[in-house]
Amino acid sequence: MTVSASIAAPNHLDWAERNDYWQSTATSKSQRSRSARETKPLILTGHGVSIALDRGTLLIRNGLTHFPQEREIFRLFKGDLELPSRIIMLDGSGRLTFDVISWLSDQAVPLVQIDYTGRVISVIGGSGFASDPEKVRWQIETRNDPERRLAFCCNLIAEKLKSSVRTLNDVVPDSSARAIAIARAEGCINLLRNGRLKSVEDVRMVEAQAAASYFRAWKSISLKWRSLWKHPIPDNWLTIGSRGTLSRAKLATNRNARHPVNAMLNYAYGVLYSKGHIDALVRGFDPRRGIMHHDRDDGDALAMVFDLVEPSRPTVDAAVLKFIQIEPLRPADFVVNSSGVCRLVPGLARAIAAVATNACD
Repeated sequence: MTVSASIAAPNHLDWAERNDYWQSTATSKSQRSRSARETKPLILTGHGVSIALDRGTLLIRNGLTHFPQEREIFRLFKGDLELPSRIIMLDGSGRLTFDVISWLSDQAVPLVQIDYTGRVISVIGGSGFASDPEKVRWQIETRNDPERRLAFCCNLIAEKLKSSVRTLNDVVPDSSARAIAIARAEGCINLLRNGRLKSVEDVRMVEAQAAASYFRAWKSISLKWRSLWKHPIPDNWLTIGSRGTLSRAKLATNRNARHPVNAMLNYAYGVLYSKGHIDALVRGFDPRRGIMHHDRDDGDALAMVFDLVEPSRPTVDAAVLKFIQIEPLRPADFVVNSSGVCRLVPGLARAIAAVATNACD
């Protein structure tokens, strides 16, 4: 059965029900070991998030996403083994003070802000940024030397395509499209490894060819929907639509997602990029000085971050694809604005962030 009407905004009761569901799901899966420092992030969302110092501790009040709702409260202690690896703020609102930033820096806990498109707005606190001159020099020399740059790019995309083959084998159902995608990826890996490519543009073309087949194979995955009798959805939401390309150069076209899976991937990639940003800073790289990806003058110019995370993107894809094959979705999990842009309810956004975090760590 197909339906063609456009989805409406979920009503108050549906919104509350779905946020409660995703929150309870996340809570039930967050059992932690007390024998070592907590490696998972603390994920915050909703309106009215508060992060403040209270008698030497960090007192965090999570935001509100619906009514009625009991506000989550977390208290973090200096040197505690259960300090989160980072705090991720997902498309919400709230406040903090400069003292909080100092506390986070002292405890090496970065605070990452991600908007609803998956864009990393800021990374503050943590261990700070003191670039390693040797690594920055390596970045500059590798970018400026055509042979070294080409070798770096070939290896980077070959590793990414190897990861994409694992995702296709492990998560995507068997089909002729999957077989073609695997064969195409393996053929492209051979091209990247045999030294016949002459330029970075050749590498990008090879990557794009593999990406087209990779995403085409996803169409064999059917989404599990519930409660369509309450809220109809567009026909193209019944299956996974086109994503575009694995190339960062095309990522901007996917920011304003019009399909639920693309909206979920935006959040998941945002978590991946935030981790890459933190890793780049910790390792002493200049995050704005890329090798394969171009340097840009705008606020998204984290070119080295995109280089570092490229091989991990198919791993994040696999985590999201596994999630949507296990968890039934409901129209109330999404809101579509007047321009047709699809957004996740805060509870689902938080669940996707947790899924992506597990894949990245």
